[in-house]
Formats: sequence, structure tokens, C-alpha cells
Amino acid sequence: MVRDKEATKAKLLEAALDEFAEYGIAGARVDRVAAKAGCNKAMIYAYFGSKEGLFDELLKIQIDRMIESVPITPDDLPGYAGRLFDSYLEQPQILRLAAYHRLENGFDKLPEAEVEAHHVKVAAIARAQAEGRISTAFDAEDLLNLVVHTSILAFSTPNATRDLVERSVRRFVED
Repeated sequence: MVRDKEATKAKLLEAALDEFAEYGIAGARVDRVAAKAGCNKAMIYAYFGSKEGLFDELLKIQIDRMIESVPITPDDLPGYAGRLFDSYLEQPQILRLAAYHRLENGFDKLPEAEVEAHHVKVAAIARAQAEGRISTAFDAEDLLNLVVHTSILAFSTPNATRDLVERSVRRFVED
């Protein structure tokens, strides 16, 4: 029987998403991931090296998907924040994975994909500010943090809406 390595990895990553989002890195169990994926748990170690390696790969993929599906729009930061909010509603696991990563690794060891994306977004906002397209009331990094965390805060607030997120962020970018 020939194994399809990529299909097996994909099944393991899919099974790991809910496991890590529910239990974190420490609480997740590779035997549950393997059982849900219909694989031998040895495949996790063969493909990812460790449970932590599986988590790191899963988090990287989720961050890359988020960056691709919700691209930064410096000229419409309220819309960007609204789309982030919507994406958290559609796939709340990303915030749980990021929270578990920070709880278990601290802020000193952020995923490379997240750090790189942050720098690209800050640079895009800084360009828009330098060209006079958006307010300079906050520096670019602070503005990005306010935009992103407004969408996260709204997601974790009962009855919050996309409209609330967009109206809030609009206040940050108006002169």
C-alpha cells in the first residue's frame, strides 16, 4: 500500500486544529489527533518531529491563511478590522491557537510568519501616512495594534458587531 504523505499530513493538521484549539499545546494529546485523523501517531513524529512541531506547523499555516484571506488595506483600516472580526467569527480557532502559543511560549518567541506579516502591515500603514492618505495621530505600529486588537476585543465581547468594530477603528484614523 502506497501512502500519500501530503494527504496524511493534511489529515493530521486538520485533526490537530480542534485538538490544540481546545486543549492548548500542553493539554493536547497526539493519540487523539492520530485517532481523529485515522493515522498512526508515529506519523506525527515522522512528519512533524514532535507534538510541538505539529503545533508550530499548524499555527504557521493558520497565520498564513489569515494573512492571505484578510489582506491589509491601509486606505480602509475600518474595513480591514471588520474583515478580521468576520474571520474570527468564521474560524475562532486562530485566536485560541495564538493565545495558547503566547501562554506557553511568551511574547519573546512569536511565530516568524506573524512577525513578518506585522512588519509588512506596519510598513504599508506608514507609507499611507507618509502619503497623507490616513491620519498620523498614532504611529504606524500603534495604529496597527489598535486596529487588530479592536477586532479581537469585539470578537470576545457578547453582541459586538462588525459595524461597531468599523466605527471604532474609524475614530483612530480620522483627523
